[in-house]
Amino acid sequence: MDYAGFWIRVLAYLIDAVILGLISAALALLSGGAVIDLEAQQSLGITDFLGLIVGLAYFIGFEGSQMQATPGKKVLGLIVTDMQGRRISYPRAAGRYFGKILSGFILLIGYIMVAFTEKKQGLHDLLASTLVVKGQPGMVGYDPSVFE
Repeated sequence: MDYAGFWIRVLAYLIDAVILGLISAALALLSGGAVIDLEAQQSLGITDFLGLIVGLAYFIGFEGSQMQATPGKKVLGLIVTDMQGRRISYPRAAGRYFGKILSGFILLIGYIMVAFTEKKQGLHDLLASTLVVKGQPGMVGYDPSVFE
C-alpha cells in the first residue's frame, strides 16, 4: 500500500478546513448570526455545538461512506481504510474522529507522528486501526460487500 505522508495529509486537511469554514459561515448567516461576532466568541454556545455537529457529520459521514474520504482527501487521491485496506465503518470513523482530539493534545504530537511512523499513522489512526493511503475506493484490499 502507498501510505499518505504528513504534508499531503496537511494539505487535505486545509482543503477540508476551507470547506468547513464556508459551511459554518453559511449556517451562521442562515441562523441570523453574524459570521464574525467577537462577543459570541467569548462564550460557548449554539455556534460551538453546531460546529461540533457539522465536524462530526463531515468527517464521519465522508470517511465512513463509499467515498472513503473527505473532499480534501478525495481531491488529492487519498482514502481512509482499515488495516486490510477495506472501507471503514461509521463507528470506526467516529472513533478516528474522537481520536483526533487526543492527537491534538500536547503540541499536536499525535498528528506529527504521521511523519515518523512506518505506515504513516497518527495517534488517531493507531487508536482506530486505520490507514490513509493513496488510491481510489475499492482499489485497495477490495471487499465487494462494503459497496452493496
